[in-house]
Amino acid sequence: MKKIILTIAIAVCSLAAFANETNVNASVLNTFSKDFAGATEVNWTSGNQFYKANFIYNAQHVTAFYSFNGEMLGLARNISSLDLPMHLQTSLKKDYGGRWISELFELSNAEGTSYYITLEQADSKLILKSEDGSNWSVYKKAVKS
Repeated sequence: MKKIILTIAIAVCSLAAFANETNVNASVLNTFSKDFAGATEVNWTSGNQFYKANFIYNAQHVTAFYSFNGEMLGLARNISSLDLPMHLQTSLKKDYGGRWISELFELSNAEGTSYYITLEQADSKLILKSEDGSNWSVYKKAVKS
């Protein structure tokens, strides 16, 4: 399950290419309509092991991931740094003050809530994650070309 969640996080973080409009099976559509009644601007794509729905719900852009049999695997939504737990906010300022935030999202699933943030400098990119809401760990480092 953790490998699937990491795959989802990577897909969201790196904006991996998905196929164009997808035919979604009835089981997934039924589950989605129960979970997110009133969702608008729904756009479905698929990955190797899941369906991905991008949509607007309660005035927020949300991404939901479903298995092919209709089980929700997780939810992702972009957030502001002000929406992070206070400890994570202060840690960012203290330990990564010379960088700017280019992406920040919250990933929720059966195992809990995780945060992923991309911090940049002129020549590098750093992706951090927090699985427990209290500490950041390095998820990925990259040098800009």
